[in-house]
Amino acid sequence: MKSRNLATISLAVMACGFLFTLFLPENLAVILLRGGFEAGLVGGIADWFAVTALFRHPLGLRIPHTSLLLKNRDKLIQSLISAMENELLNKKSIENKLRSFNIVSMGAVMLTRFFSRRKARTEMLEQLKELVLRLPVEQAVPYLQSAAAGYLREADLGGAADRIATSLMNDGKDIAALDYALEGISNWSGRPETRAMLGKIASEKLAEVKLGGLKGMAFQAFVGFVDADMLGEMLQGMVQSGIRDFREEDSPYREQIIREIRVALFQLVKDEEKMASLKNWALNELQGEAAAEFLQQQLESLRGKAVLMLEEDKARGGRRLFRIYSGLVRRISQEQEWIHSWEDRIRTTLISFVEANHYRIGRLVKENLDQMDDAALVSMLEEKVGKDLQWIRVNGAVCGFVVGLALTLIQMI
Repeated sequence: MKSRNLATISLAVMACGFLFTLFLPENLAVILLRGGFEAGLVGGIADWFAVTALFRHPLGLRIPHTSLLLKNRDKLIQSLISAMENELLNKKSIENKLRSFNIVSMGAVMLTRFFSRRKARTEMLEQLKELVLRLPVEQAVPYLQSAAAGYLREADLGGAADRIATSLMNDGKDIAALDYALEGISNWSGRPETRAMLGKIASEKLAEVKLGGLKGMAFQAFVGFVDADMLGEMLQGMVQSGIRDFREEDSPYREQIIREIRVALFQLVKDEEKMASLKNWALNELQGEAAAEFLQQQLESLRGKAVLMLEEDKARGGRRLFRIYSGLVRRISQEQEWIHSWEDRIRTTLISFVEANHYRIGRLVKENLDQMDDAALVSMLEEKVGKDLQWIRVNGAVCGFVVGLALTLIQMI
């Protein structure tokens, strides 16, 4: 039963009891009851008037000093704001509470509880997959091109090339490159079609040679003696023999060509004009459509791999995600100084935020109360405190009844 109904019933009981005793024969019990009901009725009416006067005018009559809350609305609001700011939620109490929290540890516990649930992990992986699928990779391409071009413009290409060349030589990559090239030439020159091509070229070039005298006669005799197949076989053998000589580690020809390669490489690196030309070429290529298409293809490929990885982990219940999180937590837990440092930073940030925005609590309360009209404000207050106030009416009726009995008895005595 609602307290408002109970208070009304108690008042009605006192009124009915008083009226009923008026028509009963006079005796000691009736006189006592009449005095009790009369006092209870007076007490109930008085308390009803007092409680009602807090919220509105009793019976709609504009009696002085009634509807006290609405008449003192501004004072009430300021009192609520003052209580919130200075007593209930004052800055000192909030700061003390924040200082008692281990924020990083609390966050780790909450995250661990979250990641320990299979459903939470699979939902998180699904959200990550949706995020990856919605990433506008085509819009990222111009930014990547611009960033790479900016880096290339500022980069010391000559210095970088010099360091790369030195590193490659120290690691023997130039010799490995020469051996690789010789291996390729050897395989190419050993083919039958290469022999035929060399013989044909040699035969055509020899036919173009014009010599006079005895040398010319001797040369023509030689040309007439050999055919294209013989020339191709001879040239193929010479090329193969020369490659074998170049591949011998103690060959002077090998050392000479390696030295020439290194000299030519460092001359290229030190040539500022060529390096500038190379940089301009690289910039033009980097900002071209071919580079943009290549970057977009790579980003799409990365996205596909990421989606596939997320789907596979989702099918396994997010085990990989949990392992990554567990490894990260174990790694961080070993860095106690780092944790304490972040605890202090977060706490300091929160305290500064509270100090800078504490006044907003009162402002928010005032804004919310100002948005309420008188009827809504009275309804809210009655809902929050009216229930307890109705018990004043009940207690007033009951207390008045008991006091009435006592006074009537004293009067009779």
